[in-house]
Amino acid sequence: MSNKFALSDVKTYPANMPIKPSQNDERSRADPAAPANADQRDEGDRSVENAIGVPASVAASGSLERLVETARDYAAQATAENTNKAYLADWKHFASWCRRRGADPFTPDPQLIGLYITELAAPQDAAPALAVSTIERRLSGLVWTYQQRGEVLDRKDRHIATVLAGIKRAHAKPAVQKEPIAPDELLQMVGTLSFSLRDLRDRAILLIGYAGGFRRSEIVALDVNRDDTIDGKGWIEIEDEGAIVIQQTKTGWKEVAIGRGSSDDSCPVHALAQWLHYAKIDHGPVFRRVLRDNSKVQEDRLSDKHVARLIKKTMLDAGIRSDVPEKDRLALFSGHSLRAGLASYADADERHVQKQLGHASAEMTRRYQRRRDRFRINLTKAAGL
Repeated sequence: MSNKFALSDVKTYPANMPIKPSQNDERSRADPAAPANADQRDEGDRSVENAIGVPASVAASGSLERLVETARDYAAQATAENTNKAYLADWKHFASWCRRRGADPFTPDPQLIGLYITELAAPQDAAPALAVSTIERRLSGLVWTYQQRGEVLDRKDRHIATVLAGIKRAHAKPAVQKEPIAPDELLQMVGTLSFSLRDLRDRAILLIGYAGGFRRSEIVALDVNRDDTIDGKGWIEIEDEGAIVIQQTKTGWKEVAIGRGSSDDSCPVHALAQWLHYAKIDHGPVFRRVLRDNSKVQEDRLSDKHVARLIKKTMLDAGIRSDVPEKDRLALFSGHSLRAGLASYADADERHVQKQLGHASAEMTRRYQRRRDRFRINLTKAAGL
């Protein structure tokens, strides 16, 4: 049997004919790109909600409806907020692509998906080709969305697996990793900050993020105490020798110990204590918005995007890598530069770094150690050359 396939092999509909959803799932199969009215939200927003409701065999009641809403809230937290947003965007793009070709996006068709990822890698219009990692992410988004709808998309089907393998072979490139921040560079960045409320907060973010090896989302998700907020993903306990961060991760809870620094200027625990003291925060989110005039700390939790912007701004202000054009310098660093910096420059046994970062394997930790082991052992000389 031939492995070749074409769009003509896929079930299609006339371009001007609306796709009719199946009778047993009328509401969940609404057109995701159709304008939403007061009674119908976007399909992507409803994918999880449609999977959770009152069973047909049970009479609806106010108490059950409240349980449904709570269950949907829990289901929404099953994956990270940024992941949910990415998967929603992936589904919208795929649904739009299907509509332009008169195809049904609601039934998981491996042949159709194979053609879709082909166009992502080799667009027929002037659109730029997507990176292999982005194509894989979009495929994961489709698998997840179908799963929420009670459908199964088999990524191992030959129409998907063989095409994806060919895309990887033809287009795969080494992952573009952000530059790690060296300790002296971090201190220069911190040195650009004043002692206003906003800068006290930002100093604590940089030092805690670096010493803890945290992702930017992990930094802003911290609360002062346990169970302070529903959306919090951890809390901090300050002790004489340092701070203990108890944090919820993808695989469970982990405990990160952050020791005190050699001086107050470089100590993450001191910076955190100063921020909490002057901001008068003893409950709720640790890192919050501050009014422009630095007169008041707001209740809202800080966005994780602020961490990335902070790193780029202080890096420019400190004149780091000034020999590189500013546009390229901005592309070098991101929120992950703090995490990579600790992994690359901490002069400690690899297993301690692995534990701090919360990696299940040493191999993953080594991927973060951008410079740590370069030329540490010279095999050229060891070979007698």
